Amino acid sequence: MNMRALVIEKPGTAVVKSMSIPPVGAHDVLIKVEASGICGTDIHIYRGEYLGDYPVIPGHEFAGTVERVGAEVTRFNVGDRVAIEPNISCDNCESCLNNRQNFCLDWQGVGVTLSGGMAEYAVVPEKAAFSIGTLPFAVGSFVEPLSCVLHGVERARIRLADKVLILGAGPIGLLLAQTIALQGAKEITQVDKNMHRLKMARQNGAQHVEQSLDALPHDFYDVVVDASGSIFLMEQTIRFVRKGGTILLFGVPPQEVTFSLPAFTFFEKGLYLLSSYTSVRNSIQAVGLLEAGRLDVSDLISHRLPLEEFTKGIDILEKGADQVMKVVIMP
Repeated sequence: MNMRALVIEKPGTAVVKSMSIPPVGAHDVLIKVEASGICGTDIHIYRGEYLGDYPVIPGHEFAGTVERVGAEVTRFNVGDRVAIEPNISCDNCESCLNNRQNFCLDWQGVGVTLSGGMAEYAVVPEKAAFSIGTLPFAVGSFVEPLSCVLHGVERARIRLADKVLILGAGPIGLLLAQTIALQGAKEITQVDKNMHRLKMARQNGAQHVEQSLDALPHDFYDVVVDASGSIFLMEQTIRFVRKGGTILLFGVPPQEVTFSLPAFTFFEKGLYLLSSYTSVRNSIQAVGLLEAGRLDVSDLISHRLPLEEFTKGIDILEKGADQVMKVVIMP
């Protein structure tokens, strides 16, 4: 039995092919993919700028229906609605044994080093799947990015009544705003050049929005979060954080690029400087918050495209066209 799949054969070349549905191991589940979000990582793989084995079926943010289960699977039955955690840890290396599965020494990634969800079907280990109950599949595709956001917010140590600045108001920035609001922040300020995104930011937890850094007070915010990955914005965070405050670098910067901070200012302010890499056991939290309605991601989806328009989706995202937010592929 065959399926249609989007294959990145090499950097810059992606084609839809007919291929055999992958075999299901004893501890695996076969998922009929219903929605698969395009992430910045997918774009980096397509451009040849990031981790990735070629050829590869990309897509690590996806949800669908269990089509088949392996002989040793106990948590799922055919017909169950699931989303996935794409980071596959070995659970036996030094990092895993110290609950640092995101730094697993034998890491594998669905949609990165393993076949992913830009296809009609995908196989994942049972331990990588999570029930989404009755959540819409497109909403379920947010489980992975939301789990990463939850990990970052946990690391940022946001306290009740904190004043928080978020640089960037793309889908991740808006997920951060919603989650930080749940933490009890007094006020959230969000900065982006795109007026449509700032309008969305107001609807997703930000009390104040600005198009320019010049409008922001210096030495004011308890926590400053970069959600853009822009080297320029990463370097600006130190201007706006208060003494003793926290900077969280969350956005993914380009590889092999350096950024600089004024050393004496960093020393004098006594800052916490943090980064956040993927997630650690946060998927079940993500599902729970979505199921409870504490977070709403439905308005973040701006485009739903077929497999054949994967590269069109990348083009829209890179150009910031058509009031784009999240592009979801519907295989």
